[in-house]
Amino acid sequence: MPEKTIHEGRNVKRIREILGVKQEALAVDLGLSQQAISQLEQKEALDADMLNKIAEALKVPAEAIKNFDEEKANNFFNTFNDNSVSHVIGNYGTYNFNPIEQWMQALEENRKLYERLLQSEKEKVALLEKMLDLKK
Repeated sequence: MPEKTIHEGRNVKRIREILGVKQEALAVDLGLSQQAISQLEQKEALDADMLNKIAEALKVPAEAIKNFDEEKANNFFNTFNDNSVSHVIGNYGTYNFNPIEQWMQALEENRKLYERLLQSEKEKVALLEKMLDLKK
């Protein structure tokens, strides 16, 4: 069986995709253009300095990029979808949420709380002004 050739650029692409990082975002982190990232992902071998910078930007070890194996990764992630063990650990379904959506909801709740606080303060000021007018 011939030894598999490591394609570091393709590995960067797959890890980036698994992490949900767009080329544009990686480009910004590295101070490059999106086109430069696309070209890097086409290269079979990356220079060590660039590999380390990419690994740091993706928050993975450089060795993970060098040694990434698509088949092993698929096997790893498929173990989470293996229904044969669901009776042991329980089948709790799939949970999908968008962190940005949750953040936006939290911001909206904060805005509403702020508006209520502001309204309460306005009512206090109006009451104090009314009390002052009565004392005159």
